[in-house]
Amino acid sequence: MGKPTGFKEFTRELPGKVPVQERLHNYNEFVEKFSDQKLNEQSARCMNCGVPFCHSGCPLGNVIPEFNDAVYRKDWKEAYDVLTSTNNFPEFTGRICPAPCESACVLGINQPPVAIEEIERHIIEIAFDKGFVKPKRPNLRSGKKVAVIGSGPAGLAAAAQLNYAGHSVTVFERDDKPGGLLQYGIPDFKLEKWVVERRIKLMEEEGVQFQCHANVGVNVHINDLLREYNAIVLACGSTVPRNLPVTGRELKGIHFAMQFLKQQNKRNAGKDPLAYANVESNILDEHLLATGKNVVVIGGGDTGSDCVGTSNRQGAKSVTQFELLPKPPEGRTGQMPWPTYPMVLKTTSSHEEGCERHWAIATKEFVGDGKGQLKALKVVDLEWKASSEGRPAQFAEVPGSEREIPCELALLAMGFLHPQHEGLLNALEIERDERGNIKATDKNYQTSLSKIFTAGDARRGQSLVVWAISEGRECARKVDEFLSGGISLLETRDSILQLASL
Repeated sequence: MGKPTGFKEFTRELPGKVPVQERLHNYNEFVEKFSDQKLNEQSARCMNCGVPFCHSGCPLGNVIPEFNDAVYRKDWKEAYDVLTSTNNFPEFTGRICPAPCESACVLGINQPPVAIEEIERHIIEIAFDKGFVKPKRPNLRSGKKVAVIGSGPAGLAAAAQLNYAGHSVTVFERDDKPGGLLQYGIPDFKLEKWVVERRIKLMEEEGVQFQCHANVGVNVHINDLLREYNAIVLACGSTVPRNLPVTGRELKGIHFAMQFLKQQNKRNAGKDPLAYANVESNILDEHLLATGKNVVVIGGGDTGSDCVGTSNRQGAKSVTQFELLPKPPEGRTGQMPWPTYPMVLKTTSSHEEGCERHWAIATKEFVGDGKGQLKALKVVDLEWKASSEGRPAQFAEVPGSEREIPCELALLAMGFLHPQHEGLLNALEIERDERGNIKATDKNYQTSLSKIFTAGDARRGQSLVVWAISEGRECARKVDEFLSGGISLLETRDSILQLASL
């Protein structure tokens, strides 16, 4: 424990942000850094609990009290070593993770939890600044080759770990840059792309190879990979969005959220947002812009929030966000006790920038202007009935609440169903579960084809970036065992790193 009385002396604080009116004029990150004093105070709040529930709250099992203690002592090398013993990409999780570790923080029982996510972000950025982050090339190569299909967080984590184990790894990405959702799904104001490219460059220096414009199952034949590689990891994500098939869905002005977000990220990168529209299923052959329009985002999650922030930056006339479920409580209830992850009201930085939010509302119809263009949404309020556990279970329309809301651009941000089946998965005839995901257990991550493994959203369904990294690491361990025929080299390496951090 850095300071035994720290949790009594200091309250939770977060870094300041660039004022709304200033940050809306660009797509840059706007969260400032802690001063040395504030960082010291926030790390001092960690109580070094006898049973640190933050470990179990984090899918990666990050060794949180230990790196907090190192931060308090300003031992940045130790803090970096402890953090990266379990997390390959803290620069990503420190920016875009919803921090389930903080929900499980013991201090959070009766006080605001420790600012774990912000401390994590500071550790890795200080480590880069001080030169602690260096390429780690394996001393010996196994002679085995692994293909990783997909370069999102799960694919990158699997590739990094397998490379550390001495295998030769090639990552195949269908887009023009590696990173997957990190590169073209998450807006720059939450994750600037130099952060992603810095990590990709480091992985290349460590020996990982990246092949872009490589759409396996389309312009790269899977049979060629099966012949050339000793194992294949499918980390292609959950990319098929949930649709809203109501009357008027064919009107112009109704689009999936990721189509909208990806185009803006392409613009920010100085690229043509319509490039490769003829070969990628998630890119339209038209420019999507919110400028001067009444925008309605249908879906209340993080992707919907990203659409809100992007629409405001594009100069939307108005931005409204719909959520089918009722408004969550502002704090924990009896149905969401500590240390479970609470489904409470979340107000993001994008909401702070300007957004009208509606809960318990359903879209009945997309209304056109008679020329094929969307002009309004016909909506109705919902009345929810709770289950015996206190959760929303059944709803009925509120009589007399039907009305129209002006809208020229509707963005569907209702989540993702499963990975794309056309192309690669259909060619492999690989077994899928009842939800359409690639079927594999979390005991071995092995698919119905013995040399093919899977990890991340493609296996577990739409989830968090921290779960994707965890899945990639665990899948890599099982692939290493498969290739070595026994004990995983990664298991030995991780054990040594964890012992060294104690």
